[in-house]
Amino acid sequence: MPSGSDSPDSTVGQGDALSAYRAKRSPDRSPEPAGVVSPVLGRLFVVHKHAARQLHFDLRLEMDGVLRSWAVPRGPSYDMDDKRLAVRVEDHPIEYGDFEGIIPAGNYGAGGVIVWDRGEWVPLEDWREGLEKGKLLFELKGYKLHGKWTLVKIKKSERDWLLIKERDAYVAKPGDQFPEESVLSGLTVEEVKAGLHPGTRLVAAVERAGAERSRVDVRTLQPMLAEPATDAFTRDGWLFELKLDGYRLIAAKTRGEALLLTRNGNDYTAVFPEIARAVAALPIDECILDGEVVVLDAQGRPSFSRLQQRGRLQSPLDIRRASVELPATYYAFDLLAVADFDLRGLPLVTRKQLLVDAVPRLGPVRLLDHIERQGEAFLEQVAAIGLEGIIAKRADGPYRRGRSTDWLKIKAEATGDFVIVGYTAPGGSRAHLGALQLADYVDGALVYAGRVGTGFDQAMLGELSRMLAPIVRTDPPCGGPIVEGDATATIPEIRTTTWVEPLHVVEVRFREWTPDGLLRHAAFLRQRPDKSARDCVRQQPVGHDAPPLSSRTSEASVGISPPDSVAGHDAEQADPDPPSLRSVARDDSRAVAFSNLKKVYWPADGLTKGDMVEYYRAVARWMLPYLRNRPVVLTRFPDGIDGKSFYQKDAPDFAPEWMRVERIWSEETQREIRYFVCDDVESVLYVANMGSIPLHIWASRVGALEQPDWCVMDLDPKDAPFSDVIRTAQVLHRWCDAVAMPHFVKTTGKTGLHILIPLGKQCTYAQSRMLGELLARVVLRELGDIATITRQVTRRGDKVYLDYLQNRHGQTIVAPFSVRPLPGATVSMPLRWDEVNESLDPRTYTIRNAVERMEALGEDPVLPVLDLRPDLNEVLQRLTVALQT
Repeated sequence: MPSGSDSPDSTVGQGDALSAYRAKRSPDRSPEPAGVVSPVLGRLFVVHKHAARQLHFDLRLEMDGVLRSWAVPRGPSYDMDDKRLAVRVEDHPIEYGDFEGIIPAGNYGAGGVIVWDRGEWVPLEDWREGLEKGKLLFELKGYKLHGKWTLVKIKKSERDWLLIKERDAYVAKPGDQFPEESVLSGLTVEEVKAGLHPGTRLVAAVERAGAERSRVDVRTLQPMLAEPATDAFTRDGWLFELKLDGYRLIAAKTRGEALLLTRNGNDYTAVFPEIARAVAALPIDECILDGEVVVLDAQGRPSFSRLQQRGRLQSPLDIRRASVELPATYYAFDLLAVADFDLRGLPLVTRKQLLVDAVPRLGPVRLLDHIERQGEAFLEQVAAIGLEGIIAKRADGPYRRGRSTDWLKIKAEATGDFVIVGYTAPGGSRAHLGALQLADYVDGALVYAGRVGTGFDQAMLGELSRMLAPIVRTDPPCGGPIVEGDATATIPEIRTTTWVEPLHVVEVRFREWTPDGLLRHAAFLRQRPDKSARDCVRQQPVGHDAPPLSSRTSEASVGISPPDSVAGHDAEQADPDPPSLRSVARDDSRAVAFSNLKKVYWPADGLTKGDMVEYYRAVARWMLPYLRNRPVVLTRFPDGIDGKSFYQKDAPDFAPEWMRVERIWSEETQREIRYFVCDDVESVLYVANMGSIPLHIWASRVGALEQPDWCVMDLDPKDAPFSDVIRTAQVLHRWCDAVAMPHFVKTTGKTGLHILIPLGKQCTYAQSRMLGELLARVVLRELGDIATITRQVTRRGDKVYLDYLQNRHGQTIVAPFSVRPLPGATVSMPLRWDEVNESLDPRTYTIRNAVERMEALGEDPVLPVLDLRPDLNEVLQRLTVALQT
C-alpha cells in the first residue's frame, strides 16, 4: 500500500494538487502518466488493483480535475457490516484512470496494476463539504461496483477513512466474490505482474486451427451482412445471437493503437474513446474484431436514443464527459484477424472459440454470447422482453464480405431502413411536417416505398424539418413503386409533398408490403445517421426453411460429436451422439442439443466436456435426490478449468420450456431471481451442456424455502493441513454422538469436509445457524489450537475455519457428487464415518471412479439427511449443558 508522510487532504482547493504525486515518481523510470489537472469537471471513478509490496485496491474519485485517491487494503465489500479501511493517499491525474501495466522495481509502488473497475460516481450530498467534514455519501455506477457507498473519516486520524456499503438493492452476503479480472484487458493483476502475454497463446491456437497466414487490411475490409428471414427455426449447426440496437463497428488494434470503423468506413475512434481505450488494452498485439456498439439504459438494455446522443457529440470535452456519464459498450461477436493470420476462412464456431480468449467478459469491450440450435425459443423470449430480434448464423460458415444466407436476421417485428425522399405538409394541430415520403433501392434503382406519419414526437418533427429544409428539390428523386409482377407504377399524386435530396435514412416498423408495393401500417422508429442511402436495399425475407446444414459439415466446425472416449465409435458415422446420450439427445420432447463435447475441460488429465456430461448422466441416480425441488446455482466454465468462468443464478430466458425455473424473491437485490431446478436427468444434462462444472444447491426446497433440510458445518482448511480437518471432524463427530444428533459427512471436492445435520424442516435458517454456532463453540473448547470461527481470512492463520454462517437463506453448498473445476476432476463424495481417518485424501474421488465407488457401496451413506427429523429441543438442551460445564 502506498505510504508517505504527505497529508493528502491538505491539497483540497490548492492550485497544484498533483505536486505530491509527481514528487514520488520519475517520468523516465516509470510508465505512469505525468498528468496535469484537467480543466474538465467530470465524475469518473476508478478502482485499481495494485500488486505492490502489499496487494491492495485504490479507489479514485474525480474531483476538481484530479482523482482523489484512497488505498483500500482489502478492497471494497458489498457486505454492510464489513467496513473496509481506506487510507487517503496523494491525488492522481485523470489520465491515471487508464493506467494498467507494471511499475518497474525501484520505483514507488513497484508491481502490477490493473483497472479493476471504472464508471461514474454520483455525489448524493455536497462532496466538498463532505470531504471537509469527513463523510462522503455517493453512488457508484461501474461494471462491478454499484449502489450507495460512504467514506467516513476516522476521528483523530489524518489519513484513515472507512469505506462502507449502504443498504440498497446491491447489498450482498458475506463471502460473495467480485470478478478478479481487469475491465480493460481481462487480465488479473497476477497475470500482469507475472508478465504473462495471452496473445502468444492465442496466436498459437490460431495457427493450430489452420488459419491462413495473410495480413488483413482493416480499412478495405467489408463486413459480412445478414439477410432477413421471416421466422425463427430450431436446427443443429446454427448459432443464435441477440440482434443489438446499435452501430456496427469493426474494431482493430495495431501497434498498440485502436481504430473503430463503421460499416461504411467512417472513423469513430474519437466518438467512443472508452471503446478505443479498451481495444488498445487488449492483451493481443494485433487483432480485428467485428461487433456492435450500444449504450445501455438503466435496465441494461440497448437504447438507440442514448446512442444517438453520443453519436452527435463533436466537442472532445463533451465526448470525454459523456464517455463516463453515458458510456458505450462494444459487444464483440467475431474475430477476423490475429497478428499475421486471416481468420475469415475458419468456421464461425472456431472463430467464436478463439474470440473467448481475445476479449473480456466484463467492461467496455466484451463478448456477445450465443446459444446453439434453439432459435425459436430464443426469439420468443427476446420478443417477450421487448428486444429487437435475433441473428442466426451457420456454425460452419466462413466470414464472407457482403450479404449471405449464412447469417439471417430475424426480427420480433418487421422493420426496415429507408431513405427520406420528401415530406408532406402538416395538418390539424401538428407542426413542422405531416409525414415522411420514403424510398429504397431495388435492383440498383431508387423506388418509392410509401410514407410514414406516426411514431414522431414534437421534438423529432422539428429536428427533421430543420434537417430537410436545406435539401429541397422540385421533383421526386425516385421512381414509382414496384407492384406485383415486378411492374413499375407511378408515384401516387400527393399535392402537398415537398421533395428532398435522398440523403437521410430512417428506420420504420411496418406490418407488410401491399400488392401495390407500398408499406402498410408504417411507424417511425428512429433516424439512422450511421447508414447511407445506398444501404437502403430492399431485402426479400428468407422463409422459415433456412438452408440446411451442408453435408460437408464436420464435428470440428459444428462441435456436436462426442469425444471418442465417451462415444466409443467413429465420429464420422451418421449418428454423432454417444449411445449413452441418444435417449435424451434425439427424437425427444426433452432434447438436449449437446455441443463441443470434444472440448478439453481438464487439460492435464485429458478429460473433455463430454466426459463430464457422461459422468453426470451416470451419477444422476444418486445425485438427483439432493437436487429435486431445490434451487440450483451454476458456475460455468465454457472453455474448461483453465479458461474464464462466471457465476450464474438466473436461468437464461432461452431455456427450453421443459426446464423447470422457479422465481424467488431476493431481499438483497430487491428482485426476483429465476433459479433452475433439476428434477430429472435431462435437466442435469442441460446445465452440464451449458459448461456448468460445479452445481451448488440451497439447503431448503421450493415450497418450504425458510425451513432448511440440514445445518451445514463447513470445515475449511485454507492453509491448515488436512490432518487438522480430520481431527476437527472427528471431534465434531464425537460431540454429535454424545448429544444423540444424527450427522453425515462428505468431501467438498476441494480441500475440506461438509458435516450435514438433518433438521427435517423443523426450524428456520436463523435457528440452524444458532445450532451451528453452538456446535462450533463446543469444538473450539477442545481444539482452539487448530480451529477457529474467525471469519476474516487474514486473521485465521493456519487454523481450520468452522464455517456455520453458510446456514442462511439463499446460501449454497456444492451438491453431493458435483464435479469441481480442479485438476483431477475431483467430486464432492459422500463418506461413511469410518472413512474419516488419517488415510483419507479428498483428491481420491474423481469422475473416473465415483460411479464405480457408489456401485460398490450399494447405498449413499449421506442420503438419510434428507428425511430424518431428530428431536432438536433435546439436542439443543444437551449442547447448552455441554457449553456450561
